[in-house]
Amino acid sequence: MLFLGIDTSNYTTSAAICDEDANILANVKVPLPVREGERGLRQSDAVFHHVKNLPLAAERLKEMLSASDERIAAVGCSVSPRDTEGSYMPCFLSGLASAEMISATHGINLYRVSHQRGHIMAALLSACRNSGENPEEMMKQNFIAFHVSGGTTDVLLCEPDQELVFKVTQIGGSRDINAGQAIDRTGVRMGLHFPCGAEMDKAALTYEGKLNSPKLSVSGTWCNLSGLENKSAELYQKKEDIAQTSAYTLDFIAKTLEKITKNAIEQYGSLPIIYAGGVMSSSYIRKTLSQYGMFADAQYSSDNAAGVAALASVIYRREKNNEQY
Repeated sequence: MLFLGIDTSNYTTSAAICDEDANILANVKVPLPVREGERGLRQSDAVFHHVKNLPLAAERLKEMLSASDERIAAVGCSVSPRDTEGSYMPCFLSGLASAEMISATHGINLYRVSHQRGHIMAALLSACRNSGENPEEMMKQNFIAFHVSGGTTDVLLCEPDQELVFKVTQIGGSRDINAGQAIDRTGVRMGLHFPCGAEMDKAALTYEGKLNSPKLSVSGTWCNLSGLENKSAELYQKKEDIAQTSAYTLDFIAKTLEKITKNAIEQYGSLPIIYAGGVMSSSYIRKTLSQYGMFADAQYSSDNAAGVAALASVIYRREKNNEQY
């Protein structure tokens, strides 16, 4: 049996297929176009582009799975940014409409999940398999997940749950702008293409000079990042050095997350730590944080539907076999 996952975030149309053991067989991502010099998309534009991209994503899945004769047993879809009351973005309605049609016409279950829980699941599967850990065992215990992207900079306590696979409670994060926002605003200011993370990561890795020690704003497991944007802007205006500014920006974020990680360990004990979200695909940042926790492959750190498909697989199996976690 196969399981389909659909995720329509603010910047990527994603669709994925996994098997009943949550092995990812296909992972399709179609980026939404952002005009040169702009730092994002309006929700109405995101919805429009998702509607155009979803048939394209379906065709790519069909090509990747043309030799398979297994049927789709259930579909999972991200329907909100987070697992919190009132969490809503119109862009997720695009994927939900498609998922509801597939569910109704095929007579299969539809599992609604959050974009954030999908991110964590994808990172958990990839990170565990890279490190030789058993993903099933990880789902049976408490762990801490960092979800760091353009839309979130959250520190999350994840606890086993029969229906949700794991429930997510925010225990920290940014009190103002997100790490990905600071990166993209700095990158666009330097003339880079939005989203700017990959270009800035590549540039930062080439910088061989010394960086001034950043003055971090961290209290427990919470931080403020708005000051970083101003400091990066001042540095670039003064030096006009893309590599140096990129390195300073990513170093600031890495050291902020490192301090939060240490504080989380002190507060919650030595729980397993998983770093998820697009910012966590940065090789520069991973150099600082790799000693503390596990990372996913880049394709499962950035926006994807693999985790959504995998959640559908696990929930379906538990319902069918009446399994207890």
